[in-house]
Parts: sequence; structure tokens; C-alpha cells
Amino acid sequence: MIDHDITAAARNLLDICRRKNLLIATAESCTAGLVAGTLTEIPGVSSILDRGYVTYSNEAKHEMLGVSRDILRAHGAVSRETAEAMARGVLGHSRVHLAVSVTGIAGPDGGSAEKPVGLVHFAAASRSGRLVHAEKRYGDIGRTDVRKQSVLQAFRMLHDMAEAEPANPPRESV
Repeated sequence: MIDHDITAAARNLLDICRRKNLLIATAESCTAGLVAGTLTEIPGVSSILDRGYVTYSNEAKHEMLGVSRDILRAHGAVSRETAEAMARGVLGHSRVHLAVSVTGIAGPDGGSAEKPVGLVHFAAASRSGRLVHAEKRYGDIGRTDVRKQSVLQAFRMLHDMAEAEPANPPRESV
């Protein structure tokens, strides 16, 4: 799954975050940690990756990130509202500058007419208050490809968010 496109996107993100002293964290459902895991394939990522939350169940989204049960009941796990709450939850539970969340239906089952296989919602949030959402409908292209495209989208969103952020002073070593 980790190919040249994904590796290049991860390196690009690492470079900009290093240059600006930005820390990132992820909240992942259908990708089950692949965004964070892919970043760890790149040497030196420990300077920008703080943590990753794998919140596959609704209960995990609620307990680990503070996604309200009302949002989950009203909109479901695969929704703009949940993706945004997940990203905001990362910022509320860490000291990172940037967060990305991914929640969707990778397949091969679990879809419906309203929420088909291949539907994925993303959100990226920054400590400075920016919040962006993206909805992708990849279609029934296979579980692996939905997850791969989702990792790439998460990297694109983090990259765009990092580009818009001001640089931070260097962090002290612990």
C-alpha cells in the first residue's frame, strides 16, 4: 500500500512541518491508523508526529476524542459533523498544532444508499482556529484503494493546513 505517491506526500508534509516547527496528530476510523503509520515510515517523523488516535467504534470516538453521542446519533459515524468533532477532539486532547480526521466506509460491506461504500469524510483543524472539511466518494474501488486514497487526502489536507500556518519557535528537547 505504501507506494511512491504516498511516500512523496509524507515526505513533503514532514518537510513543511519541520520547517515551521509544527506538531501533528491524527484521528482515524476507516484508515485504522494508516495515516500515522505511513508517516512513521519516513525517518525523522518523530519531530512532527505527536500521536494518533484509532477510533474505529463510536464509543472510542466519544471516549477518546469527546465526540458527542448526540452528533453520533443524529449524523452517524460517517458524516461531516463527526469528522469535524474528531479533529477538534484531537486539538482538545493534545498540544499539537494540526489535526486531521478520517471516517468512512471502506467496504466491501457497510454501505447504504445514503452512505455508500467509498464515502469518506475528512476534517483538518489547526490550533489557530482553521477547520476544513472534505467529502470524497471514491466508489466501490476496493477496501485497500479506498484506504490508500484516504491517506493521500489526509496528507493533502495536512499539507494545505501547514502551508497556511505561521512558523512556531523551535521546541525545547525533553
